[in-house]
Amino acid sequence: MLINEQLTENVIGALIEVHKHTGPGLLESTYQHCLYRELTLRGLRFDREVKLPVLYKGVQIDCGYRLDLVVEDAVLLELKSVEKIIPIHEAQLLTHMKLGGYRVGLLANFNVKLMINGITRRIL
Repeated sequence: MLINEQLTENVIGALIEVHKHTGPGLLESTYQHCLYRELTLRGLRFDREVKLPVLYKGVQIDCGYRLDLVVEDAVLLELKSVEKIIPIHEAQLLTHMKLGGYRVGLLANFNVKLMINGITRRIL
């Protein structure tokens, strides 16, 4: 778990760094592209728009779900730029973690004054 904690801290640092340079109020896609650059600068491997099939009664169903980012095959990131995180956002993160088999997930809302207040960490 120590590796995941260090990785998660590094990812949170990247989120804060992006927010420090951009501030709130931009489109989610802008933050995504800035984060791609920041993760690359930090030497972190990531996949974006990862397909997430649903397994239903033993059958894999492609419903078109996509995960925003998966860092080092270990940390799932769901990115938002919304006025307020609502319960469905956290429920989506947890469901995506369960379906994708990820133990650690971060929900990051860039539309806040201080980025640390926009980050929710969940562990399954």
